[in-house]
Amino acid sequence: MDFSLTGDQREIQGLTRELAQAEIEPNAAAWDRERRFPVELYGKLAELGLMGVCVPEELGGAGADFLSYILVLEELSRADAGVGVTVAVHTSACTLPILAFGTDEQRERFVPPLARGEKIGAFALTETGSGSDAGALRTTAVPDGEGWRISGTKQFISTAEQASTFVFFARTDLETDGARGVSAFILDREHVEVTREEEKLGLNSSSTGELRIETHVDRDRLLHEEGKGFMVAMRTLDGGRIGIAAQALGIAQAAYDVAREYAKERRTFGKAIAEHQAIQFKLADMSTEIDAARLLVYRAAWLKEQGEPHTEAGAKAKLFASEMATRQTSAAIQILGGYGYTKEFPVERYYRDAKITEIYEGTSEIQRLVIARSILELQREPAVPA
Repeated sequence: MDFSLTGDQREIQGLTRELAQAEIEPNAAAWDRERRFPVELYGKLAELGLMGVCVPEELGGAGADFLSYILVLEELSRADAGVGVTVAVHTSACTLPILAFGTDEQRERFVPPLARGEKIGAFALTETGSGSDAGALRTTAVPDGEGWRISGTKQFISTAEQASTFVFFARTDLETDGARGVSAFILDREHVEVTREEEKLGLNSSSTGELRIETHVDRDRLLHEEGKGFMVAMRTLDGGRIGIAAQALGIAQAAYDVAREYAKERRTFGKAIAEHQAIQFKLADMSTEIDAARLLVYRAAWLKEQGEPHTEAGAKAKLFASEMATRQTSAAIQILGGYGYTKEFPVERYYRDAKITEIYEGTSEIQRLVIARSILELQREPAVPA
């Protein structure tokens, strides 16, 4: 059993960390305060191949493995979780499903601009009445001549305003309720209208919007087979959860780093607070849980890269890492005391950013359901919503 990273993986990790420290960390507080999406940053990420890390080179990507991509998300999120989620959705939820389920023509047409960072991708599944119950969506796609007439609305869509390519889900069988009858499509920016931008607790350097769709697309925009869209969504989320787990891991690591350094410098009762057992125990718990989460996340990424089943492993990684991040960012604030509650230190931002990792790409409750059905070998009918 080998727990060490390869030379290529360490190089990608180091490259990302260097960029994050130089270009993201110094600006993250301002982006959060101004609620600004740093458009200029993504060109720099693209130059380094970080917008298509695990996409084959012949399709414009860096050709690295999935764990390398997870390392990138962890390092980006350590600096700014809003940047991390933008790259995660762009890659896991848009580029990779087109790569996995698209026709040769679709892959050659849509993947290279995404992998090269010329376009940003988004994933449009959630609606007002269908979050965890993803099979309950009401957006429709009706055959119309040589294509489809798509009508409906979408909610909580990450990078809605900046995206040029959307993996989009609509009901094509209007007579059937639930997961059956849902199909996936590839839409362009011109096909959707952003009607609202959400104001959020955290992740303020990323955007989240509401979409309205009333458009006609040709038949070549259907992704995979008609009626198989729910399967596309669930398979996409299986891998996407590992990316969000990496995001949570990066947030927790950042909070621990600040708390540890503060504890070594801050003095009370004549000594550094790191010498007080109460603080030592908090830091010990933080370090232990971060290490445990990292092992779960990397194992899930390795399983996916090997082509092994990874639904359960990804759900465990996301469940543990996301709840761990919420605990450890709270602990970091406690260690910093009053300073932790102010914007002078970044731990309050980490705390706000961490909470969403327990919600999107499937809530913690959904992850427990996925895990329980897997370990009890319960039949999915027809698939676990997320």
